[in-house]
Amino acid sequence: MSSTKTLGETLRGRGISRRAFLKFCAATTSMMALPPSMISTVAQALEKARRPSVIWLSFQECTGCTESLTRSHSPTVEGLIFDAISLDYHHALQAASGSGAEDARLSAMRENAGKYLLVVDGSIPLGNPGYSTIAGISNVDMLIETARDALAVIAVGTCAAFGGIPHAHPNPTGAVPVSEIIKDKPLINVSGCPPIPVVITGVLAHFLTFGTIPELDALNRPTVFYGQNIHDRCYRRPFYERGQFAESFDDEGAKKGWCLYKMGCKGPITYNACATAKWNQGVSFPIGSGHPCLGCSEPNFWDKGGFYEALPQGQWGGGAGLAAAAVAGAAIGAGAALLARNKQKQLQATEEKI
Repeated sequence: MSSTKTLGETLRGRGISRRAFLKFCAATTSMMALPPSMISTVAQALEKARRPSVIWLSFQECTGCTESLTRSHSPTVEGLIFDAISLDYHHALQAASGSGAEDARLSAMRENAGKYLLVVDGSIPLGNPGYSTIAGISNVDMLIETARDALAVIAVGTCAAFGGIPHAHPNPTGAVPVSEIIKDKPLINVSGCPPIPVVITGVLAHFLTFGTIPELDALNRPTVFYGQNIHDRCYRRPFYERGQFAESFDDEGAKKGWCLYKMGCKGPITYNACATAKWNQGVSFPIGSGHPCLGCSEPNFWDKGGFYEALPQGQWGGGAGLAAAAVAGAAIGAGAALLARNKQKQLQATEEKI
């Protein structure tokens, strides 16, 4: 259960040095897009913060969001669980099972009423409540019961945020996102299939620092992570501007790292931090590995056209403009190439005269 000790007291008790703590604060400040001048403010806030109780409910999901969390590197999941938060209930990570597990959930709710954070991953089968149950309790009933005294709710993953894959056509369970059920609590959507690890932990770190939820976009996602689309921050963007596109996974364009727009990349209409935060401790992300973005952090991504269909042909909206931009880019690229060839010929002619 949550402790009365502050985070600073807990860290000192674990032998964490002041230097290591300030290094963590610097990384957290940078991750939250705050100026360096805020490092001392973050440090003071975190040092005085008390460990909040966190209850994590998993419904119609694949455990991918938990897998993502356990691969977080800044801050680490170990640090969050043992030093920053009190993870009082989580199916996959807790030692207790059966009645012991449910007793832990109920105790955490009772002892921390009005102060605990509720994290949910997976959609809720509203059309068929009995399809998914935990300890004999339907997902919808458990969600309503657990959210009642929560301070805020964090929907982790596209399934919890927007319905995700279970919500895709024909949606046999009547799967819905958390927002369709919980209307009276602050809600943060951390979408992605799965979400980026540091985005999950970054939201928790923001709460620990400021005691509030971060600034959100129109879809209730933290703007610091979802404020720009992937296309605008993609290292392949210059190829798009020049009209240089890969046509297949094994053509020359793909080998040269050209833009994957024609292969169905949804980066232009997908808002996430994949191009900057990346995955596997900042090593890469799908586009960096040669695969087009699927748009998994957006609502209804599974049903919005084929994954390898270029944007103009789908239901995405804005496709005509993007198509025009692609055509314009191709024209600009062809024109630039022609000018370069003409200039090269002029140089060669000058050299021959000399």
